This record gives sequence, structure tokens and C-alpha cells, in this order.
Amino acid sequence: MRSCTIGVSIAVPEPHGSLLQERRVGFGDLAARAIPSHITLLPPTKVDSAVLPAFREYLGGVAAGGTAFRLRLSGTGTFRPLSPVVYIQLAEGMRECSELQERVRSGPVRRDLDFPYHPHVTIAHGIAEEAMDRAQRELAGFSACWTVAGFSLYEQGEDGVWRATGDCPFAQGVPVVPPQTGYHRPTDAGAHTTHLA
Repeated sequence: MRSCTIGVSIAVPEPHGSLLQERRVGFGDLAARAIPSHITLLPPTKVDSAVLPAFREYLGGVAAGGTAFRLRLSGTGTFRPLSPVVYIQLAEGMRECSELQERVRSGPVRRDLDFPYHPHVTIAHGIAEEAMDRAQRELAGFSACWTVAGFSLYEQGEDGVWRATGDCPFAQGVPVVPPQTGYHRPTDAGAHTTHLA
């Protein structure tokens, strides 16, 4: 029986998805080249390929009962020393992500979590402490806001790259929040900032 490694995530939309991925690579986390910026709903999970049709159908049902919601990223945090991760924090949308991931993990593919669920966008993982410190410091002024209209099923290819293999749009929409990004990089002197829109 053929197996594959899958995950379910909310993609971070452009332009901030690519920005965060590029910054993550720039901090020395080279694995980020294979990982689009995202908020995890189902962590990487190895399954038999035969399970995928039922799981896709189940995810469609989860999405059909879902409602679009506002999500806002703001500032950085870390799971250190428990786990070597630096991340962008959610300022809005945590409750919706938490409820959604519970539903996603309650179907044909069940997965226990190693830690309590805490939605976030990873910007550094398992790299030198100095580089993680720099990631946490340099992206502390980052912010972004958009309306989450659904989520996606991802599969890890033989080349290690994660690719979306199915989108699951929510059936119930809300007025869309135009994507916004704020990113302030302090100078050495801290006298002024640069804003990337």
C-alpha cells in the first residue's frame, strides 16, 4: 500500500506569504524553501493513499460548515526553550483556527498533537540561537490582515516540497478584508523605520 505525508493548513496570502518565506530562508532556515508560509491545522501526518478520497470528502464537509473569518498577524513569539521555533503571532483568528483544527483532526485522519494547539506562522525552526534571536527581533514589527476564506490539503513530494493538492473554500462568506502588510525594520540607531506595503 502506497503511503504519503499530508498536512492541512491555511495559506498566508501574497504578498506576505512570499515575504515571510524569503525572510525565513534568509535567517538560515533552508528547509523553508520547501514550506510555503502557513498556519497549521493538521501537522505532517503519514497516511495510506487509500485514505485520501475519504479524507478529501470529509474536509469538504468541514469547509461547507465553515464561515470566513478575519485573521490578523502581529509581532513575534517563540516556543523556546520547549521547542526551537520563532513565529509570527496571531492577534485575531485564534479561536476560529483552534475550532477548525479540532474538526479537521476528528475525521478519517486522526492525529494527536505533541503540544497544545497554538496557531502561528513559523519564521525560524531548529537553527542557531543567534539566528532565531535575529528573526524574533527583526520581524517584531510585522503585521498582516486578511479574510480567511478556506483552507487547503497539502502533500509532501518526493523532493520534500509541500504542495497544495486541494482547496476547501468555506460555504459561508463574509465581506472580504483587503490584504494588508506592515513591516518595520529598525535601523541600527533606531531613528526611523522602513515600511513595506
